[in-house]
Amino acid sequence: MSGTSSSEARARFAQLVALDDERISLAEAALCIAAEEYPRMDPSLYLERLDRFAEVARELIGTQVYPDAIIAALNTVMFEELGFTGNRDNYYDPRNSYLNEVIDRRTGIPITLTVVYMEIARRVGFDVKGVGFPAHFLAKHVSESGDIYIDAFNGGKVLGVAGCDDLFREVTGGRAEMRSEYLASVSTKQILTRMLSNLLSIYSKNDHRRALSVVERMLLINPDEPAYVRDRGLLLSNLGEISEALLELERYLALKPEAIDAELIREQIRIVKQKRASWN
Repeated sequence: MSGTSSSEARARFAQLVALDDERISLAEAALCIAAEEYPRMDPSLYLERLDRFAEVARELIGTQVYPDAIIAALNTVMFEELGFTGNRDNYYDPRNSYLNEVIDRRTGIPITLTVVYMEIARRVGFDVKGVGFPAHFLAKHVSESGDIYIDAFNGGKVLGVAGCDDLFREVTGGRAEMRSEYLASVSTKQILTRMLSNLLSIYSKNDHRRALSVVERMLLINPDEPAYVRDRGLLLSNLGEISEALLELERYLALKPEAIDAELIREQIRIVKQKRASWN
């Protein structure tokens, strides 16, 4: 099987995120993100592996219809038979954010493990949504007897609202107040944006070229999000692409003239213009 070139992966990602949210294949879009980093990787092979994981889960679920029994079967397959686990030893390894690596290595961070969980569940006809919980992504099944939250990073631990409160205190160190909106379902585009945001936070420190590639895909999802426009401008400036950097920084100020960092960005524009003038 041949791989996917970076340009092909970018083009396919753009096609997917241009669709209405419910029509986007979460797994394929996530694999398109990975394919820019791994151009020899064939996304279709990983989609087939998810299909096989689901076949194993389907056999174990059998005729079960109750959510707790289905979740128990999904957990058995994903965390016991397949051996997926949270990567506590090297949490900020970028491989934890690439779906192909997560499937290969059977380890990842909360959001990528939840994506695998959601994709297996979807294939067996069990509805699971993503939950944009602060600092710790979760899955959720909406049940008549109450919403069921699933922590894929911790072996599929099932949580109620009280358990989510405890988790929130743990991940925030008790420094913030829990809000009901933290337990709301999020869209496919929001999941992809959060995956990319994780990569941006890793690469923006010392790999501006990769960081630029990430933020450009975030802009494909949200073309006029001021923060992403600003970040692209700053990254372009760091990479010496002055003319395009100025366009983006000026667009940021046009989109958000009262931004809290507006004066800092105006100063950056002045610095970039002076740099350009010194080159002429």
